[in-house]
Amino acid sequence: MNCTIKEAKKTLINNRRLNYTLPTNTKLYPAQWNWDSAFIALGYSNFNLNYSFKELETLISGQWDDGMIPHILFHIKDLNYTPNYKAWNCGKKVSSSGITQPPILVSILRIIFERQKFSKKEIKKFQPLILKIKRYLEWFIRYRDPKRTGLISILHPWESGYDNSPLWDKSMSKIKIESNLSYKRKDNKIVEKSQRPLKIDYDRYVTIKNHLKEMNYDPKKLYFKSKFNVVDVGFNSLFLKALKDMDFLLRCIDKTNSSIKKYILLNESKLIKLFDSKKMTFKNKDIRNNSSIVIPSITNFFMLFADLNNNSINKSLIKSLKRYDKNNKYLFPSINSKHKSFEEKRYWRGPVWVNCNWILYQGLKNKDKKFAETIRKKTLNLVEKKKFREYYSCRSGLGMGAKNFSWTAALYLDLKLNSY
Repeated sequence: MNCTIKEAKKTLINNRRLNYTLPTNTKLYPAQWNWDSAFIALGYSNFNLNYSFKELETLISGQWDDGMIPHILFHIKDLNYTPNYKAWNCGKKVSSSGITQPPILVSILRIIFERQKFSKKEIKKFQPLILKIKRYLEWFIRYRDPKRTGLISILHPWESGYDNSPLWDKSMSKIKIESNLSYKRKDNKIVEKSQRPLKIDYDRYVTIKNHLKEMNYDPKKLYFKSKFNVVDVGFNSLFLKALKDMDFLLRCIDKTNSSIKKYILLNESKLIKLFDSKKMTFKNKDIRNNSSIVIPSITNFFMLFADLNNNSINKSLIKSLKRYDKNNKYLFPSINSKHKSFEEKRYWRGPVWVNCNWILYQGLKNKDKKFAETIRKKTLNLVEKKKFREYYSCRSGLGMGAKNFSWTAALYLDLKLNSY
C-alpha cells in the first residue's frame, strides 16, 4: 500500500514544474491544464498544502480581464503541442488558449478547506483567490448564457474536457471543415493512433478554434456565432456544484452574492427539465442546431455530484448507474459499451477515466455509501494493478494514453487516504 502511495506522490513531484504541474512527464501535454490542475491540487493537499495552493494560484494567474480562466496556460513557449501558443495567439499575462474548461476548482477548493478544518479566519486569508474565482463563475453566467436560459453553453468540444465523446458526433458532423487547414499533430505519434481522436475530429476542432480566433475570442460575440454551441449536462452539473460551493465560500468570508444564489435556482430548475424520467437519463441540447442529444455517457451521471434538490431524480440516477454497463470488469466506461458509438480504446469514446469515477464517488458518498465504497475500491484496485495511466480499458484494464498521469496519481491518493 505505502509503495503505491509513495509512487503517486513521486509521480506528481516528477511532473511538477515552477509552481504548476504538467498532466504527464511526456511530451504529450507540455503545459498547464485547467481542470487537471484542480484535481492535481487536491492530490497535493494530502501531503503538501503549499504545492496545492501554488497550483491553484498559478492557474488563476492566467485569468483574463473579463474573468475567464483558460483551459490551457502555456508558461513555456513549447511548440510540440497542437494547437500551440502561437496558434491560439491570446492571453495577456500568460499565453493561453481562448476557451475554458469545467470550473471544478471551486469544489476542490472547498473540499481542501473543509478537510483541513480551516477556520473562517483562515479562509479569509484566501479572500483574493476566492473573489477571482467568483469572477470566473460570473463570466460563465454573463457570456455563456447571455439569454438567461438558465443553462450554460460550451463553444468547443475541448471545453467539456471529454474532447471526442460521441456526445458531440451529431453536432460536429454539421461543421464544414475549413479549406487549406494547416497544422501538425504529434499526439498520435507519442500515443498509439487507435487511442487518440481521429483526423476528422482534429480538422473540426481546429476549424472551430480558428473561427473563434477570427472573432478575437470576443465573449460578447462567441455565444451567438460559434460553429459549436451545446448545453452539456455533465458540464452544467459541475458548474451547478461550483456555484453552490462558491456560495458556501462567500459566506465563509462574510460575503453574499444574490446573482449566484438566483442562478443556482434557475440552473437547477432548467436542468431538471432535461431529465427523461422514462429512460432515467438526461439529454443535452444542441443550441446551434436546435436539437436534442441523447447518448449514454458516464458524464450524464455527474448530476449526482451537483446534489440536486430532487430525491426522485437522484434515486433514478443511482438505479440507472448501477445498471450502466455492469457486464464489464472495470468501471466506468466513458460510453456504455452496448452503444454503437463505443470504442474500447479511443480516448473519451469508451475508456475508463479515474476523474469520472472520483466525481461519481463524491456524488454518491452521501446518497448511497455502499455503492460509493464499491466505486472507490474498484478504482483503487484498477490503478494499483495498472499504474497511473491516463485511461484504461473497461474490459481488460489495459492502461492507455499517457504514462505517469498526474490526475490519476492525485485522485488515487485522494481516494486512498480519504474514505468516508
